[in-house]
Amino acid sequence: MEMTRREFITASTLSLVATRFAGLDHFAGPDKQRLPMAFSTLACPKWELTKILDVAETNGFAAVELRGLMGELYLPARPEFSPQQLPQTKQLIAAHGLKIACVSSSTELHKTDPAEREKGLTDAKRFIDLASALNAPYVRVFGNEIKGPKDEVIARVADGMHVLGEYAGPLNVTVIIESHGDFVHSDLLKDVLTRADSKHVGLLWDAHHTFADGHETPEETVKALGPWIKHTHLKDSVPTDKGRTYVLTGKGDVPIERQIQALRHINYTGFYCFEWEKVWHPDLQDPEIAIPDFARVASVYLR
Repeated sequence: MEMTRREFITASTLSLVATRFAGLDHFAGPDKQRLPMAFSTLACPKWELTKILDVAETNGFAAVELRGLMGELYLPARPEFSPQQLPQTKQLIAAHGLKIACVSSSTELHKTDPAEREKGLTDAKRFIDLASALNAPYVRVFGNEIKGPKDEVIARVADGMHVLGEYAGPLNVTVIIESHGDFVHSDLLKDVLTRADSKHVGLLWDAHHTFADGHETPEETVKALGPWIKHTHLKDSVPTDKGRTYVLTGKGDVPIERQIQALRHINYTGFYCFEWEKVWHPDLQDPEIAIPDFARVASVYLR
């Protein structure tokens, strides 16, 4: 069948974009022409793993971030990741030509209660074990809240990052703290990561939060934290009288294209990951709409 002019231009553009990213290490799977896009499973809490992988492959994603599955946030408890089923799960992921970009835990390192802190560290180590088994490079943790003397909180979070980083290193995993909650300013995050003093820690740059809550431009954040940025969360929103409301990519005032370009300027080689918080905001557009929409818009930004 003969191509129309529009189809030819679209195919040519996608080919050029794919060539631009063909050298990235993440493209070790069967399909080396995908853009370095990912999405978090926070977007699709009701989907089984097979559907998640099908949608990712169909829409040209190169990876998926695991943040819960079928309503269960503690991923090590899911049967798909049990020792018995893990080999089949890995085969299924590979068959779709996908990577696991990150395995995201709920661990909060600001906790002061000894029992809560120990539980958080233990949970994070189980996530690190799972990430290692899945050949996933990163496990996400939080700093989250500053309660009490700021310097003591920073020291406590940094110590937790060091402990987890040293556990993760021999397993070929890096522990990344997300810019989230009270930890959205570059100077604070830089202080935490410097004090953590480990080769196996880094930053998950939630670019929405540093912009909307930290009031930093993408260029400022990347200039300050670029060497630590290993993974991203991208999402759009608009200001409202109650704060902010998430909207489809490119429909709000979050400068996502500039965030992507700032990373490309420093030769970032990680994934550009869509975080659609359907778990926490069930009234958001369904993942069947939001995920393909992000792929369509982000692929233009990545040209």
